[in-house]
Amino acid sequence: MRVIANDGNLGFGAAVNQAIRESKAPFIAALNDDTTVDPRWLESLIAAMNSRSDIGMCASQIRLASQDLLDSAGMLLGADGTSKQRGHLEKPEAYPRQEESLLPSGCAALYRREMLDEIGLFDETFFLYCEDTDLGLRARWAGWECLYVPDAKVWHRYSHSAGKASALKAYYVERNRLMLAVKNLPFRMLLAAPFYSLARYFWHALYAIGGRGKAAEFRSGGSALGLPFLALPFYVLRAGFALIPHLPRLWRERRRMKRRLNSTQFRRLVRAYSIGPRQVAAL
Repeated sequence: MRVIANDGNLGFGAAVNQAIRESKAPFIAALNDDTTVDPRWLESLIAAMNSRSDIGMCASQIRLASQDLLDSAGMLLGADGTSKQRGHLEKPEAYPRQEESLLPSGCAALYRREMLDEIGLFDETFFLYCEDTDLGLRARWAGWECLYVPDAKVWHRYSHSAGKASALKAYYVERNRLMLAVKNLPFRMLLAAPFYSLARYFWHALYAIGGRGKAAEFRSGGSALGLPFLALPFYVLRAGFALIPHLPRLWRERRRMKRRLNSTQFRRLVRAYSIGPRQVAAL
């Protein structure tokens, strides 16, 4: 084992990229520090990756450490770039088979180096949250497949570092969602994204009033202004303004992205793993 120690917090993507560049391995495993893995976790992922040469990513069966429920069985995508865990809070038995998934959660995933060499590494400007979705969508544009591997079991202390619902998480998730959308969504989806976001904000507010969903967690976690419908719009606006200086870079990266799928094929793909605004707000 070789440990690379940094003097400061580089962010998730930059730290993982640092390790990838220092490694010559054909596969790269990403694993959060708040996880515990089954002894056959890595073996199961590598076996799945070796089953087909077009598999560029493998998703683990990630369970919540505190209860026998799923955290993630791969990821889903909202029409505005919002990403959510597939199967979150469901029984693991609901997803028993190895099957195609949209993309893996970076909490516990395996990536093929050949794929990373082609599409690039994690976007380091994301710093925290959504960089795994950005990488996965770039991989799907390039024609790489993803497998969900239920035998690769991981137990995760969900959002242990930044908190389940915090000002830090609210800001980065929203800002990075916007950056991801500009980089990856086809124009038709990009034009429709604000309407999906408005519907999602509506359901967030409605569920918060009823004490449900992420907005309610934000309120109970102690937001800066005490009430979610007052504090959360502030972070949404802040995230929107923070997007502006990144737009030229994001546009350049969008134009030079490796694409083997056309826009229609990509929309059809993400539609198969989509999640509605009401479902997003309820999780």
